Amino acid sequence: MYRRTFLTSLAALGVAAKPLFAQAPAVAAAAPAAAAKAASPAAAPAKTWPIAPQFYPTEVDVKPDLAVGSIIVVSDKFFLYHIIAPGKAMRYGVAVGRSELQFRGQATVARKVEWPSWKPTPEMVKRSPSHYARYAETGMPGGPGNPLGARAMYLYQNGHDTGIRIHGTIEPSSIGHAVSNGCLRMVNDHVMALYKVVELGTPVTVY
Repeated sequence: MYRRTFLTSLAALGVAAKPLFAQAPAVAAAAPAAAAKAASPAAAPAKTWPIAPQFYPTEVDVKPDLAVGSIIVVSDKFFLYHIIAPGKAMRYGVAVGRSELQFRGQATVARKVEWPSWKPTPEMVKRSPSHYARYAETGMPGGPGNPLGARAMYLYQNGHDTGIRIHGTIEPSSIGHAVSNGCLRMVNDHVMALYKVVELGTPVTVY
């Protein structure tokens, strides 16, 4: 059913025969000077994360009619796209909700918090009291050990909190998997970069 909904949504965007997103062409080979510099002991090592390389932040080509500034999440591919210019997007890897908890639809970034506090929802406590009951009353203050990570963007629909967040994670190895309680997890470095450029009121579409 999700796939049928996804394809119907793409058709509504006018992309029936053409993919919504297209990977930007990769550079065939580094220039000799650049390669020599990369091999130099003085060169800074490339940043790495405990995730598959395809989930590293990557600038990609997208359809030029997608609204600049908007966020689009393709859940079954575990990708979040932030449209940065006509036909261009920054693509990040995400973790999404388990199959029975996946969020689909449109929302708006209505709140942004640095090092957010966290409190499980009543539904989470009911599903897994051994994990969440101890936090049901007081929650957990923000910080490096908090499940929401370094930054959180809160998604609302019609002025109401959906309970869904785009947030950091203390489990970066979960990126590329359907494991969350519905929220969209990102590596802390990545969500911090996205947080800086996403404004309140940003439209978010999750397929």
